[in-house]
Amino acid sequence: MGTRITRRDALKMGTTAAASAAMAPVLPREPNRSIEDPSKLAKPSRELPSAENRSTPDLCQLAAEKLAQLFRTKGVSAREVMAAHWKQIQRVNAKVNAIVTLVPEEQLMAQALAADEALANGKWLGPLHGIPVAAKDLHETKGIRTTFGSPLFRDHVPDFDCLVVEREKSAGAIVVGKSNVPEFGFGSQTYNQVFGVTRNPYDVTKTCGGSTGGGAVAVACGMTPLADGSDMGGSLRNPPSFCGVVGIRSSPGRVPNTPSRLGWQTLSVAGPVARNVSDCAFFLRVLAGFDRRSPIALDQPGRDFTQELGRSFKGVRVAFFKDLGLPWDSQVKAAVTSQRKVFESLGCVVEEAEPDFRDANECFLAWRHWSVELAFGDILESKGDQLNEYVHWHVEEGRKLTGPYLARIEAKRTALYERVRRFMEKYEFFVLPVNQVLPFDANVHYPTEIAGVKMESYMAWMKSAYYISAVGNPAVSVPCAYSVEGLPIGMQIVSRHHDDWGALQMAYAFEQACDLRRRRPSVMESA
Repeated sequence: MGTRITRRDALKMGTTAAASAAMAPVLPREPNRSIEDPSKLAKPSRELPSAENRSTPDLCQLAAEKLAQLFRTKGVSAREVMAAHWKQIQRVNAKVNAIVTLVPEEQLMAQALAADEALANGKWLGPLHGIPVAAKDLHETKGIRTTFGSPLFRDHVPDFDCLVVEREKSAGAIVVGKSNVPEFGFGSQTYNQVFGVTRNPYDVTKTCGGSTGGGAVAVACGMTPLADGSDMGGSLRNPPSFCGVVGIRSSPGRVPNTPSRLGWQTLSVAGPVARNVSDCAFFLRVLAGFDRRSPIALDQPGRDFTQELGRSFKGVRVAFFKDLGLPWDSQVKAAVTSQRKVFESLGCVVEEAEPDFRDANECFLAWRHWSVELAFGDILESKGDQLNEYVHWHVEEGRKLTGPYLARIEAKRTALYERVRRFMEKYEFFVLPVNQVLPFDANVHYPTEIAGVKMESYMAWMKSAYYISAVGNPAVSVPCAYSVEGLPIGMQIVSRHHDDWGALQMAYAFEQACDLRRRRPSVMESA
């Protein structure tokens, strides 16, 4: 059994588990096995249908929106869809280790039956009626083990859903299980001491990125059509980029997620992962919306994301990155630069230009150190041997911070925001790579150098992503190319302050115009 966490310890942690991480009983579990969820689910009232007459891979590659349409017209049942995704998980998951806690089959099929019976009685459960969803293992799920990738929470089973999961279930989704994460989400390489490494579906010797690594892999492999995630330094962009799927770092407050000890912070946001831009917008419709439990929640309903994604971009000014003063893998830089012609084909006015990101690195790291010290400083004293080196580093650096220094950091961050805002008044969109590197060796924790430039920390290779986090603009990660080795390369489309919809519209237009023949992950070909 894992180490018992007291309620006092849990309240000091800055994860969304903070409010009640120690309230639920800590039950013994074995990693990578189904959890006997104690939820009182209805048992099937009749024999479940066989999905043998349908092609499982076909159902597992359908868009979530298409599945919703088929459910409405009764072209397919929720049980058929769940059976197909269950088979896909059994076939593929052992190769990539994406879903680390799986709800038992009989419970998932019972929930699918309930969705079918509701529809038979004329009741539509919501936009995600009967659709399988993977929940990130940083998001609390009632009755389903939530470990945060940490030995401290190895056996933790929450007695509540965080707001993201609450909204998914209210919209009719069926949570199939938990997707793997780095320990407490630190780093963009998904591995931890509880479950091990999650692997890239295009090359299992490579990383899938992180921290929404398990979710991106599950979606890429057809284990679920949708996965939720979160992003502080790039976690809704790096894994989609490495795995050939789509993710959006939404505006702070767009997707409120409670409980949270730091209700006013803007660096960490929640959001969706999907296989295409339409499904990403479809999922964001459910996740977005005002909630008084979050002091920064945006007062805009999720239904605003149900509009048509298509629009004209004729005459729209788009800035393409130069180099941001950062080192780049040559394939990554060339792949994104070559997409300029796609934007020009849409009628955009494209220029090479980039904002002045001076101080972005210092501002991001200072507030990350500060938040991690708050979350783990006290816990480190008693359980430091069970926390990874990244936590130790952040806490150590956080303790060096002073009030006057943080005041000046916030002034620098405000000036940074102003510079980017003025830049975005001239250009409606800013385009750059998501990552500075290709997916790297899954046994390497992080790149120590890029193009001969030494990385000063485990996060330094992620600057192209966390510079955007520092200013809070929405950004979509969309596939744009493959490397010569066949690894996905993602492009980041950044829009103006709070213009999440605009970012999705541009990403959709690019996706439609780009001559990218999307490739199936190699693990699916061999499954």
